[in-house]
Amino acid sequence: MHLCPLCNGLEERIIQCPNCKTVMEDKGKVTDYFDDYSAYMDIDMMKMYDGQLTSLEDHLCLHYFYCHSCQHQETNIIQE
Repeated sequence: MHLCPLCNGLEERIIQCPNCKTVMEDKGKVTDYFDDYSAYMDIDMMKMYDGQLTSLEDHLCLHYFYCHSCQHQETNIIQE
């Protein structure tokens, strides 16, 4: 069984904003932002639509990071 360490609170990822060097906030899985119900859908099924072609078979979880200082946004791939 593969689990995302960020989604499950097993670790924290510190990512500095490339623009202002502020620590960015992990806002969760990218797929949680698709619509009002996507956060409640099956995780493996949602990986078919996350924009990363091999996220399901490579056990990857795409997370959305946000900088409150300069509003920079980016997606980071987390290994499950």
